[in-house]
Amino acid sequence: MESLKDKVVYQIYPKSFRDSDGDGCGDLRGIIEKLDYLKWLGVDYVWSTPFFLSPQRDNGYDIADYYQVDPAFGTMEDAEELIREAGKRGIGIMFDMVFNHTSTEHEWFKKALAGDREYQDYYIFREGKPENPPTNWESKFGGSAWEYVPSLKKWYLHLFDRTQADLNWENPKVREELKNVIRFWKEKGVRGFRFDVVNLISKPEVFENDDRGDGRRFYTDGPHVHEYLKELVRDTEIGGMITVGEMSSTSIENCIRYTNPQEKELAMCFHFHHLKVDYKDGDKWEIQPADYRKLKELFVSWQEGMEKNGGWEAVFWCNHDQPRAVSRFGDDKKYWKESAKMLAGAIHMMRGTPYIFQGEELGMTNAGYTDISQYRDVESTNYYQIMLERGKTKEEALHILNERSRDNGRTPMQWNGGENAGFTSGRPWISLPDNYKTINVEAEMADEDSILYYYRRLIAIRKEEPAVAEGSIEFIETSDPQILAYRRILGEDEILAIHNFGSEEKAVPPACKEGAYSLLLGNYKSDAEGVPDKLKAYESVILKKQAY
Repeated sequence: MESLKDKVVYQIYPKSFRDSDGDGCGDLRGIIEKLDYLKWLGVDYVWSTPFFLSPQRDNGYDIADYYQVDPAFGTMEDAEELIREAGKRGIGIMFDMVFNHTSTEHEWFKKALAGDREYQDYYIFREGKPENPPTNWESKFGGSAWEYVPSLKKWYLHLFDRTQADLNWENPKVREELKNVIRFWKEKGVRGFRFDVVNLISKPEVFENDDRGDGRRFYTDGPHVHEYLKELVRDTEIGGMITVGEMSSTSIENCIRYTNPQEKELAMCFHFHHLKVDYKDGDKWEIQPADYRKLKELFVSWQEGMEKNGGWEAVFWCNHDQPRAVSRFGDDKKYWKESAKMLAGAIHMMRGTPYIFQGEELGMTNAGYTDISQYRDVESTNYYQIMLERGKTKEEALHILNERSRDNGRTPMQWNGGENAGFTSGRPWISLPDNYKTINVEAEMADEDSILYYYRRLIAIRKEEPAVAEGSIEFIETSDPQILAYRRILGEDEILAIHNFGSEEKAVPPACKEGAYSLLLGNYKSDAEGVPDKLKAYESVILKKQAY
């Protein structure tokens, strides 16, 4: 297996990346058209979110057929061409496997509804009365995690939308069906897989009410999850490929097990604890300012814990489920460019594999929608109603969506300052932020001081500096919660990274000044060579220790 430590992954949300045929939705041919841009940027892998046949209740994460390309995105020939053309440019394609659940439009579920007991055992059905769900568990999208089927007099489990029925991984036939999906796409030349909410696949033997929460403590990192992952990886022979698991509400201990090479499960994992530091009392739909002290603590504990025990992280700020980082943790107005670059540097110099979400390399911002009619995300529209029912005003609910909605990350890629940002010649399926005329690929390609060029340089540094790819990480103790400083060390090589997460000038900690350093990259123009005495607002400096 090739080392993944110097690699960078670019995530594409196909529906919003590039529309080749003018129907307002992005497609596979649109991705093919932009492969040269991705090669120029320097990324090694492209992870595409699902484009399989789907009713699109949850934008493709409700799969009706794992073997068919949804006509909205193109054809099987397009998928094969994408894999082939990316390979010619040295880019591996990663597909997104949604194996916790299927759409209720999937043939398996249709057979289950028709009374076929074999296929009912593909899912998690429980007998019961219509007024009494099997447990009080809540769906991630709001409401009960159970849906009643009157014709069967049974309930089925759906941890997400009611049209996303959870699969029964206890059934060996289900596991074999999913292995066959992997084998099919592997034969097509796919070079990696991302597994959606994969740490939720193993459910408890006994289903019981949760008197302390929404039920997640019973199924998160469930009793057989490691066993099932080992089996999946072994039987499909994907152990030498890039694989990443989305790990909802997991622990460091479990992520170490998921990713330690000796366990033979996955190459790396996503966790999300650092993206909850602005959740008030842990509630996504209650806003508070980001707790930067907590953010630092999480970075330190996860980075050090994973390194000490042989685990490997996917490091990231953004994806299709998150608001834009520059609007969330930076300043998308006064210090837009500076804070976007700082956030990039903070992540890319860490231990782990960096993931870039489309548009992040441009400093794309939150959508700025003003009306509920502009939203398309099922979670957002569901929670808008829930917030109103809980007593929020329309203005309060819209403000929260402005900050939290997944649609913030799903607005069309901004290619140029022309009509619809060069995304489509038609009407976009979701509206664009107003700032696309200044924030776009064409404008930033023409400016070597742009955020885009900064990302390109960060990607290059990971390949040029073994200490960044392979080195250990050593955090430098700072009393200021807004200063994040760490060293990456490999033998005699050392990289020092210092980042200011605040809008005020900050003194550089004395511990950062031990030794002579030269500047590799900074987000402000500077003639200074060594470690500065102070950091400006949102300033980031990346330095290399000079050899004696």
